[in-house]
Amino acid sequence: MANKRRGEVALQLGDRRYTLCLTLGALAELEEAFGVDDLMALAERFGTGRLSSRDLLRLLVAALRGGGHEVTDAEVANLPLLGGIEPVASAIADLLVVTFGAESTPSNPSQPQGA
Repeated sequence: MANKRRGEVALQLGDRRYTLCLTLGALAELEEAFGVDDLMALAERFGTGRLSSRDLLRLLVAALRGGGHEVTDAEVANLPLLGGIEPVASAIADLLVVTFGAESTPSNPSQPQGA
């Protein structure tokens, strides 16, 4: 079960429930993936309100690994989205809130910008 005090968020994909968490290792992975130098730049990047499907995928991969799931990028890319993109975007938005605070979250995360 996800514990928000520890920075965890739950996400149901298909018939499996996952725990998402942006650990220090996951944040370092995201800094590298997004080509930013520090956490402030990473928070600013997420605070723009513009997340592409690639952004959501990168965030989801790092958050799943941070949550203790041993997954590859390809495995995450192929997870079922039976409820559409909204549950993923909502979980990522919740995760960004517990990690960075409310000011760093996308304004409309259920509407990814492009692919």
